[in-house]
Amino acid sequence: MGYFEGNELEENRRHPDLLIFDLSCIVAATDNFSPINKLGQGGFGSVFKGQLSNGQQVAVKRLSNSSRQGIDEFKNEVMLIAKLQHRNLVKLFGCCIQGEEKMLIYE
Repeated sequence: MGYFEGNELEENRRHPDLLIFDLSCIVAATDNFSPINKLGQGGFGSVFKGQLSNGQQVAVKRLSNSSRQGIDEFKNEVMLIAKLQHRNLVKLFGCCIQGEEKMLIYE
């Protein structure tokens, strides 16, 4: 399916629905972060639409490399968002952490 489940987020065991995606899967889903797939840009990075190999539509928030957020802060944010569920909020589907790349994947 293009993702692997969690060695990088120790807390993932507490949130089995949170997926850890491989960077190559996200690159393929967004057509290498094509400008055509860009939905917007904010202070923390850009958002792209994508489609996973299984047909699932996703939104990918690619955090800017200039963001001062470290890996521990990013992991904490992911786990906090994963715990929040409300009908008016977009559901966090998973994340991608590889090298300098940090991304949130939303349904």
